[in-house]
Amino acid sequence: MEQPVIATREVTSYILHTFKLRTHKSLGQNFLIDPEVVRKIAAAAELSEQDTVLEIGPGIGTLTQALAETRAQVVAVELDRKLIPVLGKTLDAYPNVRVVQGDILKLNIAETVGAPVFKVAANLPYYITTPIIFALLEQNLPVERLVVMVQKEVAQRIVAAPGGREYGALSVAMQYYTEPRLEFIVPHTSFMPAPKVDSAVLVCKRRSQPPVDVDRKIFFRVVAAAFSVRRKMLSNSLRNMGGLSGEAAKAWLARAGIDGKRRAETLSLAEFAALANTYQPEAPVKGEA
Repeated sequence: MEQPVIATREVTSYILHTFKLRTHKSLGQNFLIDPEVVRKIAAAAELSEQDTVLEIGPGIGTLTQALAETRAQVVAVELDRKLIPVLGKTLDAYPNVRVVQGDILKLNIAETVGAPVFKVAANLPYYITTPIIFALLEQNLPVERLVVMVQKEVAQRIVAAPGGREYGALSVAMQYYTEPRLEFIVPHTSFMPAPKVDSAVLVCKRRSQPPVDVDRKIFFRVVAAAFSVRRKMLSNSLRNMGGLSGEAAKAWLARAGIDGKRRAETLSLAEFAALANTYQPEAPVKGEA
């Protein structure tokens, strides 16, 4: 029996009315009401019956339904307890869906998903987009593909190239872990209630190896220091790397072969790697603790 498509204004309104649901701004709840957008997100995930996909924040099951219809195994993690019985009804026709109530930032994700390799597809709440993405990437989970809808501005920052206004620490981090591309823009009118800004769908293919050979901790400390003061020359901003003196920062830049007058937003990943690989903590001045 063909199921009604949840991603329409009529069906979404019916579900919200039937279950007496209100959207919670604190949880970033905006429900998709554009079936074409939902179909395109599911298609971008490139799912088959052999795949397992993790969805974060299924809401009332809008995207979950499209993922389920690919016949992949779907694990949907929902924070809002009130939505669990709703999902039980809206997804009742899909035995390949398992709903888990919990906070994705507190769960053991690998254990929850229970698959040796999996993909991620999600319409992420704006307020917690970055922590969720990095929870997935930094834990060295077996995620091979990440398809997420985020605020348009965030998507543009993630895919930005060096030299652009949007390029920053988030760009470097995402491009270190993945090969991201902006798949398509989603207008704010595709949601109910409509947010004030447009969204975008990102497809991020997980790298089998980082594009640069570095000590990861030092690399990201360098990136954080370089971007700690926007639009400042590296000779100044890199002094925030452990409180370096001006002379130590200049010597470090010389070792890395980078002009200290440049700014962080002009550096490629390879140049950040050169800085990480030539970093030397400054010896304390004699007599100082």
